[in-house]
Amino acid sequence: MSEVDNDKKLAPSQRRLQREPDFTGSKLSSFREVALRHGLPGAILGVLCLALPETRAFLGEGLSELLANPMRGLVGFTVIFIGLNAYAWYIDRSWRIEKAGWVFYLGAVSAWEEWVFRLAVPYYAESLGMQLMVAVVISNLIFGIAHYFTLRWKWQWCVAAFIGGMALSRQFDEHGNLMAVIFIHWIATFINTPRLPGSSRANRKGSEGRYVED
Repeated sequence: MSEVDNDKKLAPSQRRLQREPDFTGSKLSSFREVALRHGLPGAILGVLCLALPETRAFLGEGLSELLANPMRGLVGFTVIFIGLNAYAWYIDRSWRIEKAGWVFYLGAVSAWEEWVFRLAVPYYAESLGMQLMVAVVISNLIFGIAHYFTLRWKWQWCVAAFIGGMALSRQFDEHGNLMAVIFIHWIATFINTPRLPGSSRANRKGSEGRYVED
């Protein structure tokens, strides 16, 4: 029996991230489903945020360090990309090109999420007169709640996404380096979801051959 077949038989209690079927649909079990429900809407939102002159100015400020030293950013990207692929090999002792694609996809998702929720939304709201702290909290609340609907995460993980988003907002406020928080987000996201959607691993602690979802 294949790993995907085993994965489909998981009880809701064995699903680490996703909920049992409800009004938002059933379990996302393929990259296509994840990309269409989470990646694509986020990419569209990121493009829409670029339509405002004010947010484009914010983006320039957030990327000022990268623009001043693009080689540092390229080296950082390369080191992280290779490191995450090495980790992908380590956890399964196998590697294929799809794993590199998953690493790259999570990097792209991290880029647009940081751009939208840590920079564009809160700082644009501040420019309209809202207190920055209030804007940051609201932006990160939206960020956490979005995962409940797009990725069907359990509420505990949505709370964790909110807390992580607040931590990243603080990092950005202290250093103003958008690329740095993107890199942090990318590493954390991959460690949390290192396998492609629909894949699973044998539970080595028991002898029953159960599979647990990542």
